[in-house]
Amino acid sequence: MSATSRLESRPASDEELPLAGFTVAVTADRRRDELSALLERRGARVVLAPALRIVPVADDTELKAATVSCVDVAPDIVIATTGIGLRGWIEAAEGWGLGEALRTRLSEAYLIARGPKAKGAVRAAGMLENWSPETESCDEVLDYLTTGGFPGGLTGRRIALQLHGEPHPEFTSALRDAGAIVVEIPVYRWAPPVDPAPLRRLVDLICSRLVDSVTFTSAPAVSSLLRVAGPEAPDVLEALRTDVLAACVGPVTAAPLQRLGIPVAAPARARLGALVRILVDELPKRSPTLQVAGAAVTLRGHAAIIDGHLKPLAPGPMAVLRALAASPGRVLSRAALLRELPRGADEHAVEMAVARLRAALGGSAFVQTVVKRGYRLRVD
Repeated sequence: MSATSRLESRPASDEELPLAGFTVAVTADRRRDELSALLERRGARVVLAPALRIVPVADDTELKAATVSCVDVAPDIVIATTGIGLRGWIEAAEGWGLGEALRTRLSEAYLIARGPKAKGAVRAAGMLENWSPETESCDEVLDYLTTGGFPGGLTGRRIALQLHGEPHPEFTSALRDAGAIVVEIPVYRWAPPVDPAPLRRLVDLICSRLVDSVTFTSAPAVSSLLRVAGPEAPDVLEALRTDVLAACVGPVTAAPLQRLGIPVAAPARARLGALVRILVDELPKRSPTLQVAGAAVTLRGHAAIIDGHLKPLAPGPMAVLRALAASPGRVLSRAALLRELPRGADEHAVEMAVARLRAALGGSAFVQTVVKRGYRLRVD
């Protein structure tokens, strides 16, 4: 039995399905199945739209040259920014016959793990980190290294910086300005998705407010979404500032959205489970409840919950219900409701949407016709 069927057959207040009626977009690629499963298990409808893909560069001459450099001249400090990056670096080194030598150099260096995944990769490789930031952010790492937290200062220190998907020029420049010699380790890079169609469709869904939340698990995914949006990027940003919740796996991922003035929901520590809990907490708060025709009606993304039971609605009827609920008891004309329907609709489409809404809600008592004027909700 599907999550929707289970909710239709028993009260929606059941904690097992707290996201029923909501549509959540997943922009992750590598862990999209895991995140999707967590969301669907809680009743959400999931839209998959990978914004990026990770391209390993194990055969890249630049990575090999950086690895040989670290083996030949031992780094004083190694910064592991991601678990997948550190593992990929060691695996690539093993392929070149440099694995043991690299592990030795990493073990002898002052090893910084940016977050728990990097820390886990360090320990899985048989090493132990010397320090890890509480916030899991590069900013805290930089402050630690440049403002006296690191003993002895950075002048003349050789730092191996494992990059996470793209260059980090501000971070690297700050280390060099502090006197360090920085060797960048480009273990993998971000690339556009092989099939951009799902991401383009997501742009349309965001602009039409047909998703309730967009989840991000990496900061570059934000730039990728806006790049695909092109001239519609301002509309995407406006939707994210108002009706569509931007949910990020952690503070690092949230930073580029916050710089654009977008309110973000993000857990303090970067975990997929914590991200889903944020959605479970935040999305229901955005759902208004009205007393209509003697019943409690709660509006969710693509459904109404009537006295605890889910009633999925098509976009047209849902748009009409939202418009009527925004002005409870007030009569809205067909012309006013027409503006809420998808482009290209006519007044006949309004009548059809109202008829389908009544059928879904259980009768005409919920939506009243006011002759020659329009429609209104029968609020109590």
